[in-house]
Amino acid sequence: MADSGRDHYGLDVGSSDQPPGHRPVPGQPRPARCAGQPPRVTDSPKYLLKRAQAALHAGLAGALRQPGVTVAQYAVLTVLDEEPGLSNADLARRAFVTPQTMNQVLRELEEKRWVTRRSHPGHGRIRPADLTADGRAVLRTCHQASGAIEERMLAQLSSRDRRQLEAALRACIDALT
Repeated sequence: MADSGRDHYGLDVGSSDQPPGHRPVPGQPRPARCAGQPPRVTDSPKYLLKRAQAALHAGLAGALRQPGVTVAQYAVLTVLDEEPGLSNADLARRAFVTPQTMNQVLRELEEKRWVTRRSHPGHGRIRPADLTADGRAVLRTCHQASGAIEERMLAQLSSRDRRQLEAALRACIDALT
């Protein structure tokens, strides 16, 4: 039984002799490709990075549910801890969301009293954001929860492999930015 040749992102992954929804068993080799067949998109770095990102996001969302924080809120709290006083636009760029979405995230964080915003003396529409003491406390809880997810993700990698992964990911980012 052959699948449609597309994954849930709509990417062409070629045909398969496996039933739809079949997933390879982690750690088991994939069936050999016949000579002349194009490489599988699902084996490409771009696809694997997207799958890793999706799995990491899902893991973080689950881990952050207990402290009542979304992944976007965690990103904002983390950025503000490292760079206090950023504007909505700067935060949106660093958290990979639109300015409109960031405005909503900041309103939610203000309602929870984890963030305060103040008026900018020179620009009336800019409202720099800062963490509150409660925001820092919840961030510490989030760091513990997210650290456990990161450790689970990297558990099978040696220290050397982790350093190589970090270097390879930085090289990929540098090549595209």
